[in-house]
Amino acid sequence: MKIGIIGAGQLGRMLALAGYPLGINCTFLDSDSNSPAGLVSAIHVGEMDNINHLDSLAAEVDIITYEFENISVEALKAINPSVQIYPQITALATAQDRLKEKQLFESIGIPTAAYVQINKPEDLKSVEKKLGWPVVLKSRRLGYDGRSQHVVDSNSSLKSAWDSLKQVPAIAESWVNFERELSLIGVRGINGEIVCYPLSENVHKEGILRTTVAPYEDTELHNIAQNWLFSIMEKFDYRGVLTVEFFHTEQGLVANEMAPRVHNSGHWTIEGAETSQFENHLRAVLGLPLGDTKPRGYAAMLNFIGNMPSTIDALKISGAHLHDYCKKPRLNRKVGHLTLLANKREDLLKKIAYVKETLN
Repeated sequence: MKIGIIGAGQLGRMLALAGYPLGINCTFLDSDSNSPAGLVSAIHVGEMDNINHLDSLAAEVDIITYEFENISVEALKAINPSVQIYPQITALATAQDRLKEKQLFESIGIPTAAYVQINKPEDLKSVEKKLGWPVVLKSRRLGYDGRSQHVVDSNSSLKSAWDSLKQVPAIAESWVNFERELSLIGVRGINGEIVCYPLSENVHKEGILRTTVAPYEDTELHNIAQNWLFSIMEKFDYRGVLTVEFFHTEQGLVANEMAPRVHNSGHWTIEGAETSQFENHLRAVLGLPLGDTKPRGYAAMLNFIGNMPSTIDALKISGAHLHDYCKKPRLNRKVGHLTLLANKREDLLKKIAYVKETLN
């Protein structure tokens, strides 16, 4: 079985590593020959929106998937139709556009932050009246890890923020007072079979995920989030991994965004679940039976941002699982992560505190 993956970052590399034990070969298309997946699989070097490069990839594989959202939908539609693409292009197109994403949530009855469309300067005038302050201004497209987002608290700062975005189509969202951030990862297979991992609790800083702890044990919240996730999957006749990120507020869950791919908040599943999200994504898109998502106790994932810690210091930590993406250090760049496991949540939290102090 051969699968083509658009994008060869760390998510792609983890997909390839998950495929090897199952006899699944992954081939990548990426503009950078030094991308992380290049250390474990072949890369077609080329632009990811170039139809000739996409067709060259398609000619070698049975199925195509992708590891990030910022891909030309029109280019994907032009690929030889004999090669199937999962998750479905319609789901990808919705996730690429924050307005379409919110409209999807609303159509299903999933609560989301109040918002105002910003398409022209006159639209800025209604934000204060409709939403109050503060608000989060976001470009409709191409935002990731906090990029193209600004928290503003006045009309003047709102205008300045939109100017900094070069006045592209955007949305202004009301600020959500949340207690915590949660995410739910589900997988849907070829015949509509769906499995879900437990809720994960996430901490972001400057828009970038720093830590994940799973499971977050709240049966009622899990069931609500799972029903919403299933509804999204059914709408698109979805295949593959789908992640929805939520704010947990006093009123309940509020959807923030969705990702039609394997997700950073699911890295803990590599060591912390019976079947990782990466293996299950491959199983789903290739039409194989889905694997058990049961957690192995409690797990935490700590992202390394900008620089990797000392490998020696990290490996001295008992029970720690180190993942080095082999990326060059760079400000706000995800360069690796560490996974921790424990039988009790309180023991896991102690391990997290120890790791943060030990590795600074």
